[in-house]
Amino acid sequence: MTLQIVAGTANPALAGSAAGVLGIEPATTVVERFPDGELRPVVDGLRGADVYLIQPTSPPVNEHVMELLLLVDACRRAGAERITAVIPYFGYARQDRRGRAGQAIGVRVVANALASAGTWRLIVVDPHTSALEAICAVQVEMLTAVPFLARQLGTGPLGEQAWEGTVVVAPDLGAVKLAEHYGRLLSRPVAVIRKTRLSGTSVIAEELVGDVRDRPVIVVDDMISTGGTIAAAAEAVLDHGAAPEIVVVATHGLFVEPAMERLGRTTIQQVLVTDTVEQLTAPEMPHSVCSVAPLLADAIGRLHRDESLDDLLART
Repeated sequence: MTLQIVAGTANPALAGSAAGVLGIEPATTVVERFPDGELRPVVDGLRGADVYLIQPTSPPVNEHVMELLLLVDACRRAGAERITAVIPYFGYARQDRRGRAGQAIGVRVVANALASAGTWRLIVVDPHTSALEAICAVQVEMLTAVPFLARQLGTGPLGEQAWEGTVVVAPDLGAVKLAEHYGRLLSRPVAVIRKTRLSGTSVIAEELVGDVRDRPVIVVDDMISTGGTIAAAAEAVLDHGAAPEIVVVATHGLFVEPAMERLGRTTIQQVLVTDTVEQLTAPEMPHSVCSVAPLLADAIGRLHRDESLDDLLART
């Protein structure tokens, strides 16, 4: 089977970069949009191919999910031998359980729809739920960008010397394993904040376990959406005597309003994210982007050659 990369419209630059690392050109893809909002993707030259369709389901999530489903069907009807959906940011992954009766489990619905459309396998990067593999009816490869981000921390404006005395902070209990991963890579201790979510955009930090007094901190999370969790964490560490030099690291930088305004009111010195979500505008603060194109290209190349991904996978 020949290797083919198909790019959706959610992040064509990332798809193009990954294809470039692999030394190929993305397949010809056109996504027509009708006046009423309907999408009609058309792809060419995929008969018998091993297709990797790169489309993060970033905001607007619903449109990008629908485009992904239609692209999978288009690839199938173009004669692709097998179709792997590469979803660097998997929207709806936060909806992995019911908070009360009558709620939908969104991640299960999207996963089932992808399988029904003809997806053979999924590749995701640092998904919000580690249960994704168990939820999906198809094979899931969960990659991690954490080693890439940890390495870039040492080459950014703060440099490796900033790790001296630094504490890695998990902004909530759900990020503890992530913080421990960063802590191992950076050889730094870990502190944990316990938060309570008041709404989809508002949280409060109630307790901090660990010593951050007079020490710079690195707050780590899988994503920055509205910035509520990160802003609450920044306030909490300052309340516990941390140094004002706060660095934030997250795989997925959604920056949904009012994230920029909210984070701009904190003492955060630097934000580091990846390009799993297309970064169209520079946030109103120091901001660095670490590309996951080499990670995706490495995984795609290995899967195409039926090689192991063991050292690229997220550990849960």
